[in-house]
Amino acid sequence: MRGIVTKLLVFLGAFLVMTAILSLVYASGQVKKTPLDTDSVTRLSGEAQVAGPDGLENTPVKAVSITHADSELSTSDVVLFQNSSCLVRDPNGDAPDCVAADDPSKTLLSASTSTFATNRLTGLSVPDFKNLPADAAPVEGLVNKFPFDTEQKTYPFWDGLVGGTVDAVYQGEEAIDGLDTYKFLVTVKDQPIQIADGVPGTYNTEKTMWIEPRTGAIIDQKEHQVRLLDDGATFLDLTFGFTEETVKANVDSGSSNSAQLGLLTRTVPLVGGILGVLALVGGLLLAATARRGRHSEREERAPALV
Repeated sequence: MRGIVTKLLVFLGAFLVMTAILSLVYASGQVKKTPLDTDSVTRLSGEAQVAGPDGLENTPVKAVSITHADSELSTSDVVLFQNSSCLVRDPNGDAPDCVAADDPSKTLLSASTSTFATNRLTGLSVPDFKNLPADAAPVEGLVNKFPFDTEQKTYPFWDGLVGGTVDAVYQGEEAIDGLDTYKFLVTVKDQPIQIADGVPGTYNTEKTMWIEPRTGAIIDQKEHQVRLLDDGATFLDLTFGFTEETVKANVDSGSSNSAQLGLLTRTVPLVGGILGVLALVGGLLLAATARRGRHSEREERAPALV
């Protein structure tokens, strides 16, 4: 009976140790990847001052950003995204998510579409990805998420109006609805841009993002953006951020995804390793005890020499 228990302990210990090692070496690299079935809708709301024929007009606004991963054109290391974004006036709280540019209601403030590829682990753009369409505008830096295991440092973050990356500077830790996040600030000052076709101007923004560090997901975002004409007149003064519903959904998914990732990359290797070593040690001790017992029995049975 003791022999069976010994073999079981040794087998179990070896299995648990191997499971722990595989979780660290293999599973971690597989689960720390942006999913290829990403299909997200992010909603924002706020207030804006918009240049009109009679001067600045105050209006509530809302925005929607839809991001879809193309699983067929993505690879094991790179994910291909299509994104469409729309910002509209929302004076009565019932405006559609987007309207045509020539809509007579003048509801549309801005709209854009983009196709980009990012590394599934680091979140950084892969501008030379083979499956990008030929007409895709080049994109650099972080685009729609931060890397897995986000660090407390400055990252390059893509800004489409600038047409390049700007610094996302680490500001500290902050909890959002009980979820621990890292806070980053993006600042742009007096950046020359094309406000509209053939209309030059300058662009200023302060954008704050709260990041769940284990997954790199953007949980909340707030931004104050100002676009000025060359004569200094305000073209757009916009203050907006994620809606409460979007933040709640992000907190729920961020908490769940972080917990699952922690289970697979930390808890399983740690617990499996400890239990595996204990089982191996227990099995080896039992084996050693059994050998000593058999040795003692042989000595007792041996005839005495006269």
